[in-house]
Amino acid sequence: MKQLTKLMLGCLAIAIVLFTSCSTNGKVSAAGSTKAKGPFPEEKLGWKLGSQAYTFRLFSFAEALDKIASANLRYVEAFPGQTIGAGSTEKMTYELSPEGRKIVKQLLKDRGITIHAYGVVGAKDEAEWEKVFQFAKDFGVQVINSEPSEEQLDYLSKLCDKYDIKLAIHNHPDPSHYWNPDVVLKALEGRSPRMGAAADVGHWMRSGLNPIESLKKLDGKIFHVHFKDLNEFGNKKAHDVVWGTGKLGMKDVIAELKRQNFKGMLSAEYEYNWENSLPEVTESVVNFRAAL
Repeated sequence: MKQLTKLMLGCLAIAIVLFTSCSTNGKVSAAGSTKAKGPFPEEKLGWKLGSQAYTFRLFSFAEALDKIASANLRYVEAFPGQTIGAGSTEKMTYELSPEGRKIVKQLLKDRGITIHAYGVVGAKDEAEWEKVFQFAKDFGVQVINSEPSEEQLDYLSKLCDKYDIKLAIHNHPDPSHYWNPDVVLKALEGRSPRMGAAADVGHWMRSGLNPIESLKKLDGKIFHVHFKDLNEFGNKKAHDVVWGTGKLGMKDVIAELKRQNFKGMLSAEYEYNWENSLPEVTESVVNFRAAL
């Protein structure tokens, strides 16, 4: 029975993807034609399951939103540098014009998607960081994900309070400055309670760190999660696989986040099979929700 149920879920995921591919043919869909249908069991826990737009970095932001909706998701973590699309050649940065911002907001509205997070983003000084925060505020962003320099932490703490926006420190693999959660914890000492961690469980795996133990170290400090499952542990060249089929221990991670009473967004950040990852992302979403 379990095998049959798993097969049925897999077939459903593939069917959704095939239908979407045939309907949109890789183009921006008509207004409102692509929306997540639910159910969304994770939201009972205060979780917002969505996707990092970087998963679809080879496409425009408009196309990425269509793919995200097709995967039955309704939250996005936007990243700087992605072309808007839908007739605009501007990019998703604080320099986006009023016209470009209007296009983006309409794209989001039509697809029923909310920008919950923005990143991973950096800036050269306090003045530029303020523009990033203003940009985030304009779109209703709740969390900015970044790997700021130590020298920027004090004024970032003040900007978080000024704009009532959280900043979450992200971890790229070793030798990135914040690869170890102990470094993140130290950086947060004495800072605004609006500063926390953006836990990338896949990058911890690449660095040879146990994801569960790393999550426990950051208990109460986790604002955002970059969700991945990898084919190998402790190998920086390991690649993404469908959630629940790799070395992560997806159910254990879910259990730990439940234990911590985590509230926030979990971004699907699938960095493999770039040209056609939608079927794998969709199947990952199905597996995640089934595991709940």
